[in-house]
Amino acid sequence: MTSAHEVVAAYWAAAEARDWDAFGALLADDVVYRGPQTREQVRGRDAYIRFNVEGFPYDWHITVQRIIGEHLHAASWIEFTGPEGPQPGLCFFDIGDDGRITRITDFWPESYELPASRAHLVERY
Repeated sequence: MTSAHEVVAAYWAAAEARDWDAFGALLADDVVYRGPQTREQVRGRDAYIRFNVEGFPYDWHITVQRIIGEHLHAASWIEFTGPEGPQPGLCFFDIGDDGRITRITDFWPESYELPASRAHLVERY
């Protein structure tokens, strides 16, 4: 079996390359994608590929910051750059015994201003 880290690295590389055949080969037939903030759910490989192709019709890029994988689970931190500029994304993956992705849970944290009550406690970057 390929490691969870390798599967997720290949997933992001295929997405960035818009290689939808390679991307689809990494997904289980019954993969489930969930976006908790918007309560989006997509079921099935073909539907998820279509979601990515048609749902993001503008120029975008993904830069992987970090991938951590263990056995059948992995997490990634990415930077998604689209028309609104860069956004951090956290994505959690479940991987089946056959090495294909079975579940994807995608979080898109919104940035917010530093509360004045904490300003004296931190260094801004």
